[in-house]
Amino acid sequence: MSKTPAPAARRELMEFKGELIGPDDSGYDEARAVYNAMADKRPALVARCTDADDVSRVIGFARAHQLPLAVRGGGHHGAGLGTVDGGVVADLSPLKSVEVDPVARTVRVGGGCVWGEVDRATHEHGLATPSGIISTTGIGGLTLGGGLGHLTRRFGLSIDNVLEADVVLADGGRVRASADENADLYWAIRGGGGNFGVVTSFLFRVHELSTVVAGPTFWPAEQGAEVLAAYRDFLPGAPREVNGFFMFGTVPPAPPFPENLHLRKVCGVVWCHTTEDTDAAARAMAPLLDALPEPLLHAVAPMPHPALQSMFDGLYPPGDQWYWRADFVDEIPDDAVALHAKFGPEVPTMQSTMHLYPIDGAAHDRGSADTAWSYRGARWACVYAGVDTDPANAELIRRWSVDYFDALHPYSAGGAYVNMMMEEGQERVRASYRGNYARLAAIKATYDPDNVFRLNQNIEPDPRHPA
Repeated sequence: MSKTPAPAARRELMEFKGELIGPDDSGYDEARAVYNAMADKRPALVARCTDADDVSRVIGFARAHQLPLAVRGGGHHGAGLGTVDGGVVADLSPLKSVEVDPVARTVRVGGGCVWGEVDRATHEHGLATPSGIISTTGIGGLTLGGGLGHLTRRFGLSIDNVLEADVVLADGGRVRASADENADLYWAIRGGGGNFGVVTSFLFRVHELSTVVAGPTFWPAEQGAEVLAAYRDFLPGAPREVNGFFMFGTVPPAPPFPENLHLRKVCGVVWCHTTEDTDAAARAMAPLLDALPEPLLHAVAPMPHPALQSMFDGLYPPGDQWYWRADFVDEIPDDAVALHAKFGPEVPTMQSTMHLYPIDGAAHDRGSADTAWSYRGARWACVYAGVDTDPANAELIRRWSVDYFDALHPYSAGGAYVNMMMEEGQERVRASYRGNYARLAAIKATYDPDNVFRLNQNIEPDPRHPA
C-alpha cells in the first residue's frame, strides 16, 4: 500500500457518498486539523462520511489495508485522538442532523454535531440536555466519555440522558444500543469512550430548561486558599439547581470584562443556576458569597442556556496548543487546598486554567456499576489545562500542567475523566474504570476483538472472552 492510499480508496470505495481527501489534495491541511494544534498529525486519508454506510465502508477499507483508524467527531480531545499519522480518519462532521421531539422530550442527534447545534435546536422548544461547557465540542466524544458540564448536578451526566445509539461495529455491521437492544453495548458506550464502535446517532432525553442564572464570580488569585476552602465546604450541600465549577485563571483582555481586571490572575466560581428566578439563585449562592471577602467581579445574570454554553468559545478557539492532566477527587483536604493555592496563581499563560467540575447531585443517583463510568462517588473532576496560541510555549504549558497534577495526584481518587486525559498508558486507563474494566474488556472482545478502535483511551479486548 502506498503511503498515500487516497487513490486506492477512490478506486475501491465506489459507493462512498462523502469526500475522500489525501495529502496531495487541496484542503488537506484544513481536513486534517483538530482542535488541539499540539496534535499536528498527517493522516494518509481523511474520509468525510455522510451516513452509517460511509462509516462502514471506511472501516472496511482501513482494515483491508491494515491502516490504523481514528474516528473524529468534533475533534476536541486533548490528546488529539481523533487523528493519526499515516492512517485513516473517519470524519463524522457531515452527520449534522438534529431532530427534537418536544412531546416525547427527546432529541435525536447525528454523530458529527457539535453541542452548540444541539443547544440551539432544543432551546427553541424550551428544552436542554447536559452538554459540557464549550459549544464547539463534539457531541460524540463528550458523550461517550461521560459528559460533564453546567447541568450535571441537576440532570446528571450526558450518558445518563442517552436513551439509545446507532453504532457501526468493527466488522462494518450496524446495530442499535439501548436498554432493550444490545444492552451490554449500551452499558459500555455510556462512559467507555469510542472503544466499541462508531456512534452515528444518539437519542437523548431532554429537560425543561430555557433561561439560567449564570456567570462568573472572581476573587484575587492570592485569595485562592480561602475561596477554595469555602467552596469545598459549600457546594456539596447546595441545592441541585446550583452548579458552579471552581477555577484559577486570568481575566481575558476583552469585553464583557472591565478593563481594570484585564489580565488579572483570579480564582473564582462559574455559576449555573438552572432556573430563571434571580432571587432564588441569589439565595442559593449567598452562603458562599457571604463567607468570603467582596469579590472583584460578580457577573451573574439571567441568560439563555445556549449563551452560557458558548461563553468560552471565543477564549478557546480551534488551533491553540493544549496540554491536559486530570483526576477525580473525593475530598479536598486542607493540604490539597494549600497546593492549589500555590500552583493555581502560577498559570503560565492567559488561557491556561484549572477547573474543578462538580459531579455530585443527579450524577450520584446511579451506582458505579450502572454505566461504564465508575466514579459515581467522586465529588469533583479536576483538570489542569495548559493552553496557549504560540507553539513556542508548548513545553511551558505542559510543564505547568504536569507539575500541578503531580503535586495534587496523591489527593485524588485514583483515576480521571477520560475526556481530559492525554495518552498516559494502560495503567491509567484501568484506574479510570476501576472495577468496571474487566466487564468492559469482555464486551470489547465481543464487539471489537481485533481492537480496531484503539486510538482512544483504550480498553484492550480480553482474550478469555473471544467473539
